[in-house]
Amino acid sequence: MALDHAMPPITVLCLGAATKGFSGKVQAIEVADTRSSLPAAEMERRLIELGFIEGARVQILHQGLFGRDPIAVRVNGTTVALRRREAMAIQVA
Repeated sequence: MALDHAMPPITVLCLGAATKGFSGKVQAIEVADTRSSLPAAEMERRLIELGFIEGARVQILHQGLFGRDPIAVRVNGTTVALRRREAMAIQVA
């Protein structure tokens, strides 16, 4: 008799859609339309320089009062502030 050891599916969401207290790991960076003045390649480079690389642990520590923006995110022990529209490029689970 074979046992089915399939892992449950991982729910991936954008970090910008997560709420205060969320903890997870970065799965990917997918810069599409962030409504930023920066080109997509520049935005991706900046996020990587801040530590948002695949496998990095993230936690949302705080969020702004109005529109929940910006957010304070701990990424591998360092706290950074991001606009939610920028955080939408970071896929987490």
